[in-house]
Amino acid sequence: MYSSRYPFWCMPEEDVERIRSVLPADWDVKRLRGEADGSGDGVARFSDELAAALSDAEVYCGFGIPAQAFGASRSLRWVHSGAAGAGGSLTPELMESDVVFTNSAGTHGVPVAEHALAMMFYFARALDRLAQGHRDARWDRDAISGFDSPVRELTDATLGVIGYGGIGRELARRAKGLGMQVWATRRRPGGETPADLDRLFAATELNEVLAGSDYVVLTVPHTAETDRLVGARELALMKPTAVLINVARGPIIDEGALIEALESGRIRGAGLDVFEEEPLPSSSPLWRMDNVCITPHVAGLSPRFWERETSLIIENTRRYLAGQPLLNVVDKGAGY
Repeated sequence: MYSSRYPFWCMPEEDVERIRSVLPADWDVKRLRGEADGSGDGVARFSDELAAALSDAEVYCGFGIPAQAFGASRSLRWVHSGAAGAGGSLTPELMESDVVFTNSAGTHGVPVAEHALAMMFYFARALDRLAQGHRDARWDRDAISGFDSPVRELTDATLGVIGYGGIGRELARRAKGLGMQVWATRRRPGGETPADLDRLFAATELNEVLAGSDYVVLTVPHTAETDRLVGARELALMKPTAVLINVARGPIIDEGALIEALESGRIRGAGLDVFEEEPLPSSSPLWRMDNVCITPHVAGLSPRFWERETSLIIENTRRYLAGQPLLNVVDKGAGY
């Protein structure tokens, strides 16, 4: 079910053949072309075609899997999702089963990290202030040349990475190369601090990271623990010159509280690729705010996605056939 209404997320035929070429002679690959959704965590639509394919399938790969799939499957042992998260795939049926669930967290690290960096530069170079002059065909140097100019250098600025996973590591590595001070939170921060970090915090020390960072980037998975992780109280801890960037999942931020903080100038701005409701409704005040950079959940787009995704599937297929532990196994209880 690597199919989508977006051509970019449709698996190329040559990658299907790459997977088929590593399978034993008595295995087959059934490619379904029913409508799915490659954005976010995706969840394919259930169909008669999918039910028929799953009736004797041992492995399923797609952008998420519909809840009904377990009722149609008699022999499913492993489900792999092309999404970085788990989302709606962690249904009670999957949670209670012994079916292994893997995701594609590592395949999205580079493009999402670069997307977050682009948003940081957008505010550091005050491109938000210059955008209006561009629209009006006006040479407006005054907008960013005063004593109150918001122009900054990323060098020596502090980046707070909330969630030091695959994406967080890629972002930290790039930020360190720019000369930034990099702080990060991790659920279990034990051991030595990685070389690309200046400080590593426990998830419970979020407040300290928020208060000390010039740029805060959310890269945590959306779980019960991270739902509305950043609300009015957390936003009040941030510097008035700080920028909040969300390339994780929309519900991690209390959107109403963020809108109030942006309207009041409580923080400098926000870069948002994800939202509580997607597509973002035209009625949302976020569309009309000059201090917001909006992108339509596209941070993971990359021409190299299928190269990485297919390589992950092939490696995990090799491990599966050899009875070895799989990569990217999702902890069903934790949600990631």
